[in-house]
Amino acid sequence: MAVAARVAIKTDVAIIGAGQAGLSAAYHLKRLGLAAGRGFVVLDQSPQAGGAWQYRWPSLTLSTVNRIHDLPGMAMSEALPEAGDNVEAAVAVPKYFAAYERKFELPVYRPVTVSVVCARDVRFRIETDRETFSARGVINATGTWESPYIPDYPGRELFRGRQLHTQNYRRAEDFAGQRVVIVGGGISAIQLLNEISFVAETIWVTRRPPEFREGPFDPEAGRAAVALVEARVRQGLPPNSVVSVTGLPVTPAIVSMRERGVLNRQGMFSEITPDGVRWADGREATVDVILWCTGFRSSLDHLAPLLLREPSGGILMSGRLATQVARDPRIHLVGYGPSASTIGANRAGSAAASELLQTLGLKPVMDSA
Repeated sequence: MAVAARVAIKTDVAIIGAGQAGLSAAYHLKRLGLAAGRGFVVLDQSPQAGGAWQYRWPSLTLSTVNRIHDLPGMAMSEALPEAGDNVEAAVAVPKYFAAYERKFELPVYRPVTVSVVCARDVRFRIETDRETFSARGVINATGTWESPYIPDYPGRELFRGRQLHTQNYRRAEDFAGQRVVIVGGGISAIQLLNEISFVAETIWVTRRPPEFREGPFDPEAGRAAVALVEARVRQGLPPNSVVSVTGLPVTPAIVSMRERGVLNRQGMFSEITPDGVRWADGREATVDVILWCTGFRSSLDHLAPLLLREPSGGILMSGRLATQVARDPRIHLVGYGPSASTIGANRAGSAAASELLQTLGLKPVMDSA
């Protein structure tokens, strides 16, 4: 018996992901006159509002997070006037995003997981685990949380201890009394190293010596850092991590870690043994846990049929803020490259919305700048 083909729900623009960048893009599309539903939809795989923030570890509070910028049109203080610095980010941000979606009546469908996006003549076919959608343009805002990166070192599969990634971290007490190798030189690695060092013996290793940044990170320095990342994606190169161009800010926590002798960084080991790690010079360390704070990669596998990548492995980007895919200007990537930060995601949402409507011949009713 033949199975009836699934009828696709038609819309002009499909936004994939309802994190900071996706909600910003949705806000600007609506502000520019696109109607919810027929004009645009937002597809989110999470069971509730909050993007990747809802999965962060409990000790990541509003005071320790690397700043959460307000979404356009509504400050966090408006949604959470009682929220203090010690509120968990995994609690506060979902409440804020949920209030934002309600206030602007954004058409967010959840939970729905996009499995693949294919080009079908002048439209895109977007297949999910529920409905199928047909759109003229796509704004992809899937971020990186679903794609943790763990480098492949010799012997990794032989290690008898525990291996986990930043994505799996919950609390320092889980490592009490153990010996833990923490791999990575980013902000998250420093935060987790600090917490775990109070309850366990730690070994901190990085591929390159970390660069600590003294003094304030002013807007000019921020623009310079974003420009470096933007230059790479405009050449079709994979974007570097933000910390690779900004450095690590010297916070009171880092000063304390220095005083406690926790920031005794070692070079990267060359292989993993069944009981620990070994360096190229023959030194070995027996450890119970390897914690990979080695970052994330952009979650773009569902776009693979569109053949967007260059031979370099990156995606050639264009447009005012480098959100537009050069190979197909009907596709915008927000939260990718220079728009990976929360403030960058807001600006990228605005640029992607206005540029995509122009590409599709849907004249904006007002300037989104």
